[in-house]
Amino acid sequence: MTWTIDFSLLVPGPLFWAATLLALILVVLLIVQRSRGAMLRALSLSALLLALANPSLRQDERETLANIAIVVIDESLSQTLADRPEQTAAIRRELEAKLATIPNLQVRWVSSSKPTGEHLAGTNLFANLNSALANTPPDQLAGVIMITDGQVHDVPKSPRALGFDAPVHALLTGRPGEYDRRIEILKAPRYGIVGEDKQNCVREWPERASEDRSIQFRIVEEGRLPHPGEMAQVRIRREGRPDEVRRVPLGTIASAEMDFPHTAQNIVEIEAEGAPGELTLVNNRAVIVAEGVRESLLVLLVSGEPHAGERTWRNLLRSDAAVDLVHFTIMRPLQKLDGTPINQLALIAFPTRELFSDKISCFDLIIFDRYQHGDILQLQYYENIAHYVERGGALLVAAGDDFAGQMSLSRTPLSVVLPATPTGHLLEQSFKATVSSDGRKHPVTRGLPGSAGTEPTWGRWFRQVDVSPGRGRVVMTGAAERPLLVLDRKESGRVALLLSDHAWLWARGYDGGGPHTDLLRRLAHWLMKEPDLEEERLIAFARGLKLTIERRSMEEDVPSVQVSAPSGEILQAMLQRAEPSLWRSVLDVKAPGLYKLQSEAPTGRLMAVAQVGIEDAREMNEVTATEEKLKPLVAATGGGTFWTRGRDPLTTLSLPRISMMANAKTLAGSGWMGLKDRDAHVTRGITLIPIFTGLLALAALLVLLALTWWQEGR
Repeated sequence: MTWTIDFSLLVPGPLFWAATLLALILVVLLIVQRSRGAMLRALSLSALLLALANPSLRQDERETLANIAIVVIDESLSQTLADRPEQTAAIRRELEAKLATIPNLQVRWVSSSKPTGEHLAGTNLFANLNSALANTPPDQLAGVIMITDGQVHDVPKSPRALGFDAPVHALLTGRPGEYDRRIEILKAPRYGIVGEDKQNCVREWPERASEDRSIQFRIVEEGRLPHPGEMAQVRIRREGRPDEVRRVPLGTIASAEMDFPHTAQNIVEIEAEGAPGELTLVNNRAVIVAEGVRESLLVLLVSGEPHAGERTWRNLLRSDAAVDLVHFTIMRPLQKLDGTPINQLALIAFPTRELFSDKISCFDLIIFDRYQHGDILQLQYYENIAHYVERGGALLVAAGDDFAGQMSLSRTPLSVVLPATPTGHLLEQSFKATVSSDGRKHPVTRGLPGSAGTEPTWGRWFRQVDVSPGRGRVVMTGAAERPLLVLDRKESGRVALLLSDHAWLWARGYDGGGPHTDLLRRLAHWLMKEPDLEEERLIAFARGLKLTIERRSMEEDVPSVQVSAPSGEILQAMLQRAEPSLWRSVLDVKAPGLYKLQSEAPTGRLMAVAQVGIEDAREMNEVTATEEKLKPLVAATGGGTFWTRGRDPLTTLSLPRISMMANAKTLAGSGWMGLKDRDAHVTRGITLIPIFTGLLALAALLVLLALTWWQEGR
């Protein structure tokens, strides 16, 4: 309950203040002239003005509100190092005891930056503080206390960004002058080109700057200065290569090359040897992940006599931004003799030597679309194509009735790489292409739209070449359940045989159409070794210290996976079937680092790598306790930073004394910190008692006037 005096003017404010000024002038004149009764006149005028001011005695019924202190506890990964968890728990216990002795103080505890995989990377104490402030009235906030190692990544640049007027204090865990060694990455590529450059292959390629694949790094030590020339051993791990070991001077910039053996993620790990007495070994390793991309894939499409399906292939390949297409159509076979001069027929001479001898290795894929051997290509060129496939090239034969005749490509040296031999018969009847049992497992045909159910929902085809399969996998069947699409691997290369030239009916929407784009694009990219379309694939990824291994295969069973740990230890992982054509296993590994995996497959040895360890690299980069990051903001709010332990490991925990202060601007000093007493309250009721109105004011005024007349009448 409080008492105050309020004034409620009976006349407008300007008139009251004008009257007050006039009365003051009259009183001054009376005093200067030494007029009799000057003081009584002054009292009379004062009583009149007081009556016009209408004073009242005000009684407020107030309910005092508690001051609120917010304590933010840093639970980030760096707080798990050394004895910081025990130190944090001890600070909380002692702080609870100290704050409990302060009357009218409410304490709110906020846990911050605990690793969950959902929050932002790093230690974000102020983000969690803002969440707590949403339910805290600003006029009740007495202060903020942070229990942290000082490695905070979201410190505001200005105290105005906090949104409150109260001190921020920091109680620091760890010790001053902690020692730690870490790897610092200064520059690393974000992506790189996979494979050889195709510059000047077939046509002039635009010049591009040489690709910088170098990684620049250095070994940084905190807590001590390295001796001149002091060196440390560094181990560099790359996928598919033995570890590289070298010695690097401390504090100087070193470099290493980034390899891009395949598309998608490519990983390199750099690890520095540990040093005695350092805080943690976790940040002694750095992982660089860069995306491997291909230059435009170069595809050669050779079409026989023009037909309805030729444009389907051309449109599909030209619509793919990742493909550069070179297309030749045989407009007039050599055996066709009609007397027309060559210079009136040929748009361009077929550059057989350049395409199939000099620069055949430039192509990622060669497609023969309804092409038949007609002496346009000499036999040696077919041999070149066969060698191209065996050395890692890709060949697709989209066959029509030409493949069943005397001029079939199977009657050339190309037959050694073809997975099936034509019987010489054409199956000319209505049929629906069907995904085979192998096809339901193969990435090219697995899950094709419309393939679910006992009968596909897509349209019919009407012609198919009958073959006797010799190698490879039949992933689609056609008329009379004969092979329609055969896929095969020949040494390092790949071959696909599509035994019908009616895929264009799907593109035209005949009989409902079909997934021609999905099928033909998957087929082309499988031939060009797209990793996502590999039927035999080993995949590994990690979350924390759990390593997940997945194996995709078309076999009925798969062998174990050999896992090489960073320490050199060899583990064997047995996989369990998770889905059709998918096996999986989860390993709990002991140490972070780059794990290399390998397993045997019908297509050869499969390899994969995975980086296991901390998910928040930013958090574990700098781990030594520091006051430098918080000190400027803390000082600007009037707070202080306090080490709770000294450099000596034997020193005990020490917290500053806590005091409540009302109007101080500095709220921290040596051995003490202050919280602001906000004196917040809620008014529950108001009572007004007039003190100079009515008969009392009139009587006082009459008495003073009478005394004035009496004094002047003497």
